[in-house]
Amino acid sequence: MKVGILTGGGDCPGLNPAIQGAVLKGIDFGFEFVGILEGWKGLLEAKTVPLALSDVEEIINKGGTILGTSRTNPFKVEGGPEKCMENFKKLGLDALIAMGGEDTLGVANRFYNEYKMNVVGVPKTMDNDLNATDYTFGFDSSVTVAVDAAERLKDTGKSHRRIMVLEVMGRHAGWVALFTAIASGADWVMLPEEDTNIDKMCEHLKKVYERKKTALVIVSEGAKFEGVEEEVGEKDAFGHTILQKRGLAQRVADVIKEKTKIEVRSAVIGHIQRGGAPTLFDRILGFRCGVKAAELVKNGEFGKMAAMRGKDIIAVPLSDAVSNLKVVDKYWIDLVKTIFK
Repeated sequence: MKVGILTGGGDCPGLNPAIQGAVLKGIDFGFEFVGILEGWKGLLEAKTVPLALSDVEEIINKGGTILGTSRTNPFKVEGGPEKCMENFKKLGLDALIAMGGEDTLGVANRFYNEYKMNVVGVPKTMDNDLNATDYTFGFDSSVTVAVDAAERLKDTGKSHRRIMVLEVMGRHAGWVALFTAIASGADWVMLPEEDTNIDKMCEHLKKVYERKKTALVIVSEGAKFEGVEEEVGEKDAFGHTILQKRGLAQRVADVIKEKTKIEVRSAVIGHIQRGGAPTLFDRILGFRCGVKAAELVKNGEFGKMAAMRGKDIIAVPLSDAVSNLKVVDKYWIDLVKTIFK
């Protein structure tokens, strides 16, 4: 079989281990692999590279993706789906492994349902917001970087007697912010899943400041609170507003300073969270998901995605994975509030 692999959407650590896992397992099955460059854009334009053992055997520790990526949505391009299917056949592909989050896999699910493409999915997103899997690779690495940044801000905040605000990625799910807050011992967290009561937050921060002469607030980029307008601005090909252009961290810092009269500084970690070597957890999870994807192709289980359930990697329908966004639930919201003393 000739199998294509593409990586779409935002990059994150764990993609290269997943590519490696798929290719190494596919070699056992006698597969020939082709790398589709820059996500769905590569299939639209038939841009490919060979993927042999020599191309993947040293990439498990590398961040990003050797195939490149983009946020191209072929269903937003006139004649795009038909062109992709034409190139799928022209390239002689028997199957495609799509690695990505809800957008990339949403496209894969449409190709499977509407065009009968032989496609399987691999769950990648640092936001951890993909349904039907316990964790997505990229999440652990991004939170590890965010926790390091938060702890550094705590040091300088304590030295200068300031309140510090750190904005992290996560789009419309607060998993990155929540885990960062718990693991760094933050004093407040602002999540997309729960509107923030600014007066209550500022009263709490004043109390914390009296005790510690510093405080740390973690802000998810999609968080909401009174006085901040709804999302406006540039949107990507999937209709998502580019949230980092909101300048949320600075606006939160300004409000805290106004209400507490304490000096406040803000920082936005941004794309630093996306780069760097994957953590041990993400190397293993990415690799296992890649292996499972090759097995799904071998068994003809198309329209499915490799998913982590407990300690196992299982197959779930792509439609389940992209049907709903996995957001922070009441258990986790209650848990993080335990640390706010």
